[in-house]
Amino acid sequence: MANSSAPRPDAPVDLAALRHEYAAAGLAESDLTAEPISLFRRWFDEAREAGIVEPNAMVVATASADTGPSVRTVLLKGIGPDGFRFFTNQASRKGRELAAEPACSLLFPWHSLERQVRVEGRATPLSRADVEAYFAVRPRGSQLGAWASHQSEVVAGREALQAAYDDAEARFAGQDVPVPDEWGGYLVRPETVEFWQGRPSRLHDRLVYQRAGDGWVTHRLAP
Repeated sequence: MANSSAPRPDAPVDLAALRHEYAAAGLAESDLTAEPISLFRRWFDEAREAGIVEPNAMVVATASADTGPSVRTVLLKGIGPDGFRFFTNQASRKGRELAAEPACSLLFPWHSLERQVRVEGRATPLSRADVEAYFAVRPRGSQLGAWASHQSEVVAGREALQAAYDDAEARFAGQDVPVPDEWGGYLVRPETVEFWQGRPSRLHDRLVYQRAGDGWVTHRLAP
């Protein structure tokens, strides 16, 4: 006899009952480094060691006066004292919005570690030399894809996208693939970096770095 108490596959999920008690770790003021990039590197290394798939995946939020905020996931491709780097089609929606309003936000959601890092700053285009250096080490398929896809534009269908890829493959057969004119990258210089660590009873640790002149000040936020 079937178990009448078992939930039906089509039963609605009780979202209000979904919860997880965070208790993996804590974050104290004594854990902070002099500046946020060093702590970010430490957390990023721990995310890699924990086996998180694509630990460099980050949500990028931009805004437009016409359409409001928008978000998408991209991959972090560089981190240094000056900030966070990523590459994309600059004619895309995110590229157009960053050109009009360079203020943006990044989010690294490392759920399995009960952590997230939130960055607020301003994006500036990378130099052509930096863009060319990174584009040269991309897989050839990704290079061809950058020519085939005019990101964020409407396409007739999958077949049209594949045809554009095939055209690019034929065009650059037997030669290096150059960087498309509309393809580039950004450096996000952080003004605020928040490290969030889940804690029991929703008393999470939120420690924030804020830029102050040439240095940083830190404070704790209520969860």
